[in-house]
Amino acid sequence: MNDYQVKLRSFEGPLDLLLYLIKKNEVDIYDIPIAEIARQYLEYLELMRELNLDIAGEFLVMAATLLYIKSKMILPQEEINLEEEIPEEDPRRGLVQRLLEYKKFKEVAQLLKEREEEGSVVFKRFIPEGERSLEFEEEIQGFEASIFDLISAFTKVMKSIPKEEFKVVLEEEYSVEEKIDFILSLLDRKGVIYFSSIWKRIKNRMEAVVFFLALLELIRLKKIIIRQIGLFGEIKIFRPLPVAVHAGR
Repeated sequence: MNDYQVKLRSFEGPLDLLLYLIKKNEVDIYDIPIAEIARQYLEYLELMRELNLDIAGEFLVMAATLLYIKSKMILPQEEINLEEEIPEEDPRRGLVQRLLEYKKFKEVAQLLKEREEEGSVVFKRFIPEGERSLEFEEEIQGFEASIFDLISAFTKVMKSIPKEEFKVVLEEEYSVEEKIDFILSLLDRKGVIYFSSIWKRIKNRMEAVVFFLALLELIRLKKIIIRQIGLFGEIKIFRPLPVAVHAGR
């Protein structure tokens, strides 16, 4: 497993993580509690390292930026000559502007994606009403979860299981390829699986990490789709529905 790394840049970047933390903490993007957000940001970086994720340099640059802003905000303000009109500059201003611009860019990109899908010549396979299962109905609900939602959910799973169940068994070896095959076969049988329920068969911490990396690889290869029920709610996993291609007129 030490030789296997998932490149995080294939998913999302440092601004995505910051927006995720701002949304998760329900804070005002114009008034970011920089100390708390910086602390959580560094915690996520540490989690990524533990999961053997290949962290791009931009994540480390952002970490340094957050620490710099934090230091600027806790330092005592220099005395200013009242006769000089020098406006006070909020150290967070530049970061807030970057986040707002990036957020707007993502919203426009999502809108264009939705319009492209609406006007595409590729249509989803038609499934008669009588053949629609409960799993199928669940598939079309929820919204797309991010890599950070997965990392957060994975951390909760690890904390919820007694430590004695995570003893590393050195005699056993696990491979990402093996877990990929297992996940796909499980989806073929069940149709939809829930993130919180797939860890029951996991024997130790090593196997859990390998299993999580297999999930990330399947997402990267677009062989699975992840959806979330409600804000920071349960995560469900399923395979993309087959499509039928129709030539446009």
